[in-house]
Amino acid sequence: MDQTKFLIIGGGITNLAFAAALRDDDYLIVEAEQELGGYCRTVKQDGFVWDYSGHFFHFRHPEIERWLVSRIGADNVLEVAKRSHIHWPGGAVDFPFQKNIHQLPHADFIDCLVGLFERPEGEPKNFEQMLHSKFGRGISERFLVPYNEKLYATDLSNLDVDAMGRFFPYANVPDIIRGFREADNSSYNATFTYPRGGAIDYVNAIAQDVPMERVRLGERVLNIDLTDKVATTSKGTVRFEYVVSAAPFPRLLQMTSLPHDPTIYSCNKVLVFNLGFDKKGPRDVHWIYYPQRDVVFYRLGFYDNIFDTPRMSMYVEIGYPGSAQLDAAHVQSVHARVLDDLKRVGIATDHRLVSHHSVVLDPAYVHITRDSICDVQEKKAILATRGVYSIGRYGSWTYCSIEDNIVEARQLAARFNAAS
Repeated sequence: MDQTKFLIIGGGITNLAFAAALRDDDYLIVEAEQELGGYCRTVKQDGFVWDYSGHFFHFRHPEIERWLVSRIGADNVLEVAKRSHIHWPGGAVDFPFQKNIHQLPHADFIDCLVGLFERPEGEPKNFEQMLHSKFGRGISERFLVPYNEKLYATDLSNLDVDAMGRFFPYANVPDIIRGFREADNSSYNATFTYPRGGAIDYVNAIAQDVPMERVRLGERVLNIDLTDKVATTSKGTVRFEYVVSAAPFPRLLQMTSLPHDPTIYSCNKVLVFNLGFDKKGPRDVHWIYYPQRDVVFYRLGFYDNIFDTPRMSMYVEIGYPGSAQLDAAHVQSVHARVLDDLKRVGIATDHRLVSHHSVVLDPAYVHITRDSICDVQEKKAILATRGVYSIGRYGSWTYCSIEDNIVEARQLAARFNAAS
């Protein structure tokens, strides 16, 4: 039986940041995949550089940004002012939609404007009610509801009022009215940074402080005995003192056999197509959002417009319920639908597809509900009394940035460092 002080489940950015900040070198990282990175892995194929999906870093802590960039090299990381818009018949509307309704056709604009002053009263009880109470029927039904239903693949009344936290681009009526005269499209991700080698460069930057002899790839943790403090993996057993896990929280609950109601936890899946074409497409945009229900994808992102490479390189995202079965035949049929829709909306007109890749993110976006918030808090407290700590976006079953994960991981490491 192997033995370690810290058994770290998962080799993504969160746990790598924890290991890098920990002063104790008695740890073991167990990663089910054959490489580190989690969802921040990068695919390099036929001259294209794609991530598993769009992973762009938005820094609020300059020290973290400097630490990462210094390891990659400043010449290899570009800071970009985000350019994004919403597809609209006959044109486009700048993102966020609610600050740019004046760009809509006249009848749509008037309906959205009137809706701002006829908002329902009362305290909203779910995410959908929050949208209507803050922005009115016109804005909600034209963009916010259909887009987020495509994204989350669920009825928005299932989600908590604050399901997106600080990441939702709120705006009050005066903000919206002022935007008619002078553009204000500020948001948490108004700028982003991206390395030439893809998101994996950030993973590799953190992993410089993690010796590979303390990492096991291709090994999955199957169950955790909290009484004897022994974990069973796909390749053996490991005795531990502490567990630090970034695995999806309901999976950790299953591994530890902690009694819980699995129906509390739901999420969507996202099918991502990475597509490379023979020539350039739209130039002055990084993201395009599609609220239209007859378009299969909810968002496109353009890698080629970050470093101005000569061929259109994009990711396409499609949301599904967590229960959806996405077999090879389905993926192939949706791939054909994606190409048809790209042509129909004017993105890939006479372009030739020269390379492609697909991946399913499961889970992708978790469904944050009042029940899930309470249950995560309760179960994390119980696990902590047994030396088990669940961190990260999926480990906390929440919505946060990659940088937030690094901050959380460092804070946990600091607690152990102070106690040693």
